[in-house]
Amino acid sequence: METPLTPLEFMRRTRRLYPGREGVVDRDLRLTYEQFFERCDRWAAALQGMGVGKGDRVAYVAANVHQQLESFYAVPQLGAVLVPINYRLSADDFAYIIEHSGARVVCADSDYLDAVDQVRGNLPQVERFVALSGARDGWLDYETSLKTHPPDFEPPQIDEGDLLTINYTSGTTARPKGVMITHRNAWVNVVGTLLHLRLSVQDRYLWTLPMFHANGWTFTWVVTAAGATHVCLPKVEPGAVFRTIREERITWMCAAPTVLIGLANAPAEVRGEVPRGVHVVTAGAPPAAATIERLEGDLGWEVTQVYGLTETSPFITVCEPLPEHAGLPAAERARIKARQGVELLTSGDLRVIDSETGREVPHDGNTVGEIVVRGNVVLHGYYRDPQATAAAIRDGWFHTGDAAVVHPDGYVEIRDRIKDVIISGGENISSVEVEGCLLRHPAVQEVAVVGMRHERWGEAPHAFVVCRPGQSATEEELKAFVRERLAHFKTPQWITFTEELPKTATGKIQKYVLRKGAPAIVAQ
Repeated sequence: METPLTPLEFMRRTRRLYPGREGVVDRDLRLTYEQFFERCDRWAAALQGMGVGKGDRVAYVAANVHQQLESFYAVPQLGAVLVPINYRLSADDFAYIIEHSGARVVCADSDYLDAVDQVRGNLPQVERFVALSGARDGWLDYETSLKTHPPDFEPPQIDEGDLLTINYTSGTTARPKGVMITHRNAWVNVVGTLLHLRLSVQDRYLWTLPMFHANGWTFTWVVTAAGATHVCLPKVEPGAVFRTIREERITWMCAAPTVLIGLANAPAEVRGEVPRGVHVVTAGAPPAAATIERLEGDLGWEVTQVYGLTETSPFITVCEPLPEHAGLPAAERARIKARQGVELLTSGDLRVIDSETGREVPHDGNTVGEIVVRGNVVLHGYYRDPQATAAAIRDGWFHTGDAAVVHPDGYVEIRDRIKDVIISGGENISSVEVEGCLLRHPAVQEVAVVGMRHERWGEAPHAFVVCRPGQSATEEELKAFVRERLAHFKTPQWITFTEELPKTATGKIQKYVLRKGAPAIVAQ
């Protein structure tokens, strides 16, 4: 007999084995797994009472709060599709994603009610708006709905190929693309993660990674599958992280390199007494070896890098330690740990290929090719975008757009990005989108945006601007112009004014020349 592979199975098992264990901590709120799952059931019943059924989309705009965590169980139980939205985006971005996904219900916590209210007039298909916190007129109150609905609903038949989530990523286009992740995709990633990272019932996981980000790298289900404890942290800043690690006896956390840089460089008065032995998983951009060395040497933490994309559920590789690494000097060991690593047992077949011949590059640590992958973690496709799907999945392989080398030991290391996506603090920024925004300024004639190295964010946008004849603008003026129109993290960190941009004979801007022409910038 075969049963569907779905992360809901982790809920079923943990509910049976660990009902009395502390499952979720959110500031002063503490829930056992039995209490947490009852809340999930009550919300599933409430949604079903609103008419939400199999295949319907439910969108969320929320930070790392327990209500957001509940969505990863309540919504899928109905066979509905969860759409967790990046809360750092603009109101217009919210509107686009909600409309494009076809969400019937929108849930938001108190910090984002105003932003959603700004665009409600553009969302005629949304039937219910739910305030997860901060009740107000025109919004259903989440907690009231839980209290008024018993934990009973009619569960549908769920197949492993059914959609579980649609995760929107800005990638390299001006508009976000909806990555369709199935129940099977997520289940496979969770199992692979547990095989390589080994969480257990004694562990306590701190939510420093946004839950919206590729479903919290599936740790929304990984932690539950292990019977470990979720500790929510709505706002991530070094003082709060160190304090929570101490008070809640944290053993695991995930974080983009920008968060790790902030922790590694936090002053002593902010750190306080730092517990040793915390396991840190990092991805989103290659972390600097110096950051890894500082975290492991100064704090006594253990850092593991993983690599993947939202489109791969998300993990493809893990920088798995080898016995011979243990005896290396700290700097050399950190340099190896900064590589992307090797395939997870469950992630499928990963290759680095020559884009012209399609053949694998030699494992010499020098020959650059594109990372391609096939297997059970690869997305079902881009929602309502068959052209983007066909462009990304060719001849049975998903093309990542990442350029990398393979070392003789089989470890992959990213060297650059084939596309012009900028990864800043774990967030994808489209250079095309930022360029389009700047070109709307009356003084701007031409512009090119590239990613430049940044001590804190890993990468940040650098805009090269040609002004119109007789026109001028200041750096702060252009930054303010972008900040008013796009999410703040997309604002160029630096702006250089130039008389002309380097171009090919056909008029294409040579961005690689711009990248070479400016040095790495030290964070201000």
